[in-house]
Amino acid sequence: MFRAAIPLERTVDPAPEARQDPAPRIDPKSDGRDPFFDNAKYLAVVLVAMGHTWEPLTHGGRVAMALYMTVYTFHIPAFVLISGYFSRGFDLSPAKLKRLITSVAVPYVVFEVLYAYFQRWVHDTPNEPISLTSPYYLDWFLAALFIWRLTTPLWKLVRWPVPLALVIAVLAAASPQVGNDFAMRRVLQFLPFFVLGLHLKPAHFDLLRQRAIRVAAAPVILAAAVFAYWAAPRMNTAWFRQNNAVQDLGMPAWVSPVMELALFGCALVLTVCFLALVPPRQTWFTKLGAGTLYGYLLHGFAIKMARWSGWYDTLPWVRTPAGEVVVTLLAVTLITLLCTRPVRRVFRYVMEPKMSWAFQGDAVALARTRAGTADAVSARSLSGQTRKPDAELADQQAGRPVW
Repeated sequence: MFRAAIPLERTVDPAPEARQDPAPRIDPKSDGRDPFFDNAKYLAVVLVAMGHTWEPLTHGGRVAMALYMTVYTFHIPAFVLISGYFSRGFDLSPAKLKRLITSVAVPYVVFEVLYAYFQRWVHDTPNEPISLTSPYYLDWFLAALFIWRLTTPLWKLVRWPVPLALVIAVLAAASPQVGNDFAMRRVLQFLPFFVLGLHLKPAHFDLLRQRAIRVAAAPVILAAAVFAYWAAPRMNTAWFRQNNAVQDLGMPAWVSPVMELALFGCALVLTVCFLALVPPRQTWFTKLGAGTLYGYLLHGFAIKMARWSGWYDTLPWVRTPAGEVVVTLLAVTLITLLCTRPVRRVFRYVMEPKMSWAFQGDAVALARTRAGTADAVSARSLSGQTRKPDAELADQQAGRPVW
């Protein structure tokens, strides 16, 4: 279950990559980051944690189920859309590919291993397998993001990218043969939101600041929650997770386009409402938006521990209205703490490794560096300065130690 996460190009959370277009709301106090998107990512990851804590309460609790359905309609699509928006500058250049490996692939592998060992410890199952092709729990979003990023250049070439992505999502939902290796079913069914994000501009987000949209946002979300309360006993929540073919849910194949388009439309409307309510300026939680990948991946251990320990079953008060409020507050507190700077400092070497040792140097950049070095050396030589070997100067300019 969802990350989704989403990594930034420079901050590694669920919405990575450098921007192509200048963001219109950058605050000088925010180190060049747009506080709107950091606020959006923090609030979205809070909804992720809340949804995970509500899930055990949905069995027999209609209010919890309604809230769960409402949140799951849009919080993953919102993360995916923002991830697409921040992937607009991605290409297949060495620098971008290196960043994709260090900020997405490496955390994916590390947490696949960590979650497997965690399960071995909690369940006392030493033979629990470690599978790098079958994403465990929250890791699915990293696998999906890796694949989406690699396909970014293709979506910039086609003429009707979003309709094409919707067709692919419909076909994936109608095809039981689509496997779950690397979360492929979710990759394909959430693909339209990523592709849509790729083609958004800062001006599109500026539209969310219009008074009419902001005024209508809260009532629309409230109406969705009321509808979800009515639909709770009548609808399978698996539709929102986009992890099954329609046949697996007991429906014929022709239901796929109906449900995919309906879910896409509902998710898009609620995502717009959610983003319209996000503060565009600096808030107390703005800086936490840079650490959403940390909160996203780390809170899974606490969620799993609560589920596996039987905490929801051994404490009856948890299923009361007051208990549900307490559980919600605990989830918000936990995810907030996990996004803070001290936690990021501890886990940075896992989430944002440099790994310069693992990559070959860029031959073109090195050649340019050496050419610039040669010119600089010649100038110093003519001015009577001491001449250093070209390779030594190139190492200094490339940031490598000189032995």
